[in-house]
Amino acid sequence: MDVPLPHLDRPFDYLVPAGLAADAVPGVRVKVRFAGQLVDGWLLERVDASAHGGRLAYLEKVVSAEPVLAAEVARLARAVADRYAGNLADVLRLAVPPRHARVEKEPHTAPEPPVSDPTVADPTVPVPGGGPAARRRAVPDPRGWRDYPAGPAYLTALADGRAPRAVWSALAGEDWAARYADAVAATLAGGRGALVVVADARDLDRLDAALTALLGPGRHVTLSAALGPARRYRAFLAVRRGDVPVVIGTRAAMFAPVDRLGLVAIWDDGDDLHAEPRAPYPHAREVLLTRARLGEAAALVGGWTRTAEGQLLVETGWAREVVADRATLRARTPAIAPTGDDPQLARDPGAATARLPSLAWTTARDTLRADAPVLVQVPRRGYLPSVSCADCRTPARCPHCAGPLALRAADAPPACRWCGRVAAAYACPQCGGRRLRAAVTGARRTAEELGRAFPGVPVRTSGRDEVLTDVPAGASLVVATPGAEPVAEGGYGAVLLLDSWALLTRADLRAGEETLRRWLSAAALARPAPAGGKVVVVADGALAPVQALLRWDPGWFAARELAERRELGFPPAVKMASVTGGAEAVADLLAQARLPDGAEVLGPVPADQDRERMLVRVPRSRAAALAEALHTAAGVRSARRAADPVRLQVDPLSLF
Repeated sequence: MDVPLPHLDRPFDYLVPAGLAADAVPGVRVKVRFAGQLVDGWLLERVDASAHGGRLAYLEKVVSAEPVLAAEVARLARAVADRYAGNLADVLRLAVPPRHARVEKEPHTAPEPPVSDPTVADPTVPVPGGGPAARRRAVPDPRGWRDYPAGPAYLTALADGRAPRAVWSALAGEDWAARYADAVAATLAGGRGALVVVADARDLDRLDAALTALLGPGRHVTLSAALGPARRYRAFLAVRRGDVPVVIGTRAAMFAPVDRLGLVAIWDDGDDLHAEPRAPYPHAREVLLTRARLGEAAALVGGWTRTAEGQLLVETGWAREVVADRATLRARTPAIAPTGDDPQLARDPGAATARLPSLAWTTARDTLRADAPVLVQVPRRGYLPSVSCADCRTPARCPHCAGPLALRAADAPPACRWCGRVAAAYACPQCGGRRLRAAVTGARRTAEELGRAFPGVPVRTSGRDEVLTDVPAGASLVVATPGAEPVAEGGYGAVLLLDSWALLTRADLRAGEETLRRWLSAAALARPAPAGGKVVVVADGALAPVQALLRWDPGWFAARELAERRELGFPPAVKMASVTGGAEAVADLLAQARLPDGAEVLGPVPADQDRERMLVRVPRSRAAALAEALHTAAGVRSARRAADPVRLQVDPLSLF
């Protein structure tokens, strides 16, 4: 039943009336009578007899004869719910999009057989001679995978129908979408389907174009929440009916019912967009890896960097790393140099105007003179997202709600980022000063300063308000926030990574990992060093993320990060769950929970909206027991209708 209450998180038996017997097949939506109300549900299984000893009610209605819930997805949803201490009903809401009756009634015609392609073997077309060897001859040319010693063997294993698992660290300048398309084509050659999940619409568009170019139109569909109800449901039905063998999408696609699933892949698994914000808060990477385990499918976890979770897959032997050798790495990587901050600003008046250290200034100047574009990555959007008193440096706060004050433009009065009130007559409560200075400089202010420092050079910005996909070759300055960097034709001549302290000093377990991810994502857009590509990072060269960037060695940093977390007892070296709610409600749930042996309860720490958070830590071997204990305790509270809700999150992205 579609009732997301922990104490009702189990199947219920109903009788099927003779009039509904033909349509009542596993996977259809139904309506049943429960506790005097008509509720939605799913028909999971048909059996001859029930183990329930009491009297059974009848199904009230089969909502649609379309069996949209595949048995494999139902089994996966149960596993995900158990892993995240959640309810099956909540997971199924994520797995199956809402019904669109008009789309279901559209005429369904089976797709035409694909046109034979000498580079791609279709699983529906007999291969002369048969056998794995014949299939291997039809595998796409490894192309860019040859730059990675284990790459061609990975494609061969996919074409053979085996289930290789890889953690891939992409080279700078790599056409990652083309490499994923190669892996998908090899999987099709092995007679199986593929599912690829990316973080956002820009990556989805790139992958869509790469797959269309390699496989031709009609061989794949895209699934994302941005499609709209009708288009999304139409694409979902095409997959469920077996019309297409390949699905790509954002996290909305992670449960897609791909027939004969042979490959699950995720790009940039460190992006927080892969984490579902709705209960039970699953991460796309973990859902896909669970699918690989349950369905004996291949897995590909790729990115410019490597997360601690990816490193754990390598160290435990669950996956093999796919990386380039050092010679190839040196040939493909831009020249990267660190530089100091304030001490070098005064060496050149132009550098001071642009708020750039001397090395960054000269690199940008020389690159623009060579008629090449320059990318400037700024961690914060806006103009001046944080200001402070110019006299005593006290952070400027709103006199109404104590929120941070910001300037939205050069001639705008300070305004609160929380309540929106304007503080035109602001006076510092510490010294009475009325002058403000920048505490944090945003992308728009940086673009304004660079425009003054390099007159006559086009300045483009890419951020939340407008995200550029690509920029032309030629001299220009591109100021972008992390994740919004456009691709430059021929690559950037220089990439400047500014205000690194804003990333590195965040109170977050993943601050270093996330900083390196953002740096590598931007640096990967630069030309290789032999072609003149340069990267300047404004940070201390002794810091571990900077060292990993200089050597382009995300594997080393991931191993170091995982070792530190193992020593300190943080995920993914251990399993951790957060329990958030009112103080009494949190204490009540933990009192009801029969936590496994060895569990540590940490906290409480303040959370948002006058709530508190407790953390429960257990060894990885006790993860299932922890999730079961928390889910059972939540069931006890829901059975007695506890008023104050408690949010359970297993492996939350943010611990503090």
